[in-house]
Amino acid sequence: MPAPKVWVTGLTVGAIAAVAVLAVQADKGPKPDAVASKPSASASAGAHPHATRTKSPAAVPGGSGTGRRIVYSVGRKTVWLVDASDAARRTFAVWPGTVAPAPGAYTVGTRTEGPITGSDGVKIEHIVYFSVSSGVNIAFSNAVDGTSPPPASGTRTGGIRMRAADGAALWTFATAGTKVTVVK
Repeated sequence: MPAPKVWVTGLTVGAIAAVAVLAVQADKGPKPDAVASKPSASASAGAHPHATRTKSPAAVPGGSGTGRRIVYSVGRKTVWLVDASDAARRTFAVWPGTVAPAPGAYTVGTRTEGPITGSDGVKIEHIVYFSVSSGVNIAFSNAVDGTSPPPASGTRTGGIRMRAADGAALWTFATAGTKVTVVK
């Protein structure tokens, strides 16, 4: 009877090795064109950043660490998805909430695919939590309908919103334990 136990263990080890090889190959694969955009100056409920395609994304901010990570610049309202070779795989503009995370190093904790209703009453999906600031959860997400209305006056929100396509890309990239670096 011991033979099946060894066979199952060997099969499990083989499967893990195959997944690891595929993950390394995927990380070294072709890099897609980045989508860079700037938030609209409009405060209307349907305001969207104007997306522009660029051949190479904006440079990853200095002092944001090394290796595979998400970099969020509070001042530039921009996110970079950075691969293991420190190259930006995707760069995009975001709409921050009213409560910002402090500059520093974090890791992705809880993830909720959604849809759920955000603290501002908007249906959101692809929620990636990484910090708490002043008692408010800080997370990346995108509105299901693609809008990003400004938070109601006096409302404390920690959602960092993005376009739906960027939210889907961040969701795929930001597995539990992924490093997040917040810079000014």
